[in-house]
Amino acid sequence: MAQQRETYVNLDARARRKQQDERRMRFRRAIESYDEQRQLHAQLMEFPDLMVASPLLPTSAECC
Repeated sequence: MAQQRETYVNLDARARRKQQDERRMRFRRAIESYDEQRQLHAQLMEFPDLMVASPLLPTSAECC
C-alpha cells in the first residue's frame, strides 16, 4: 500500500514538474517572440521612408 502511494506521489510530482516546464517554455517563447518583433521594428524604423511606400504594411485606415 505504501509503495502504491509512493508511486502515485512520484507520478504527481513528475506531472507537476512537466506542467511547470511547459509553462516556462511558453513564457520563454513569448519573450523571444516579443524581442524579435521589437528588433524588427527597430530595424524598420531605420528606414521610415521605405515603410511609407511598402504595399505590405496596412494603412492607418485599415489598422483601426
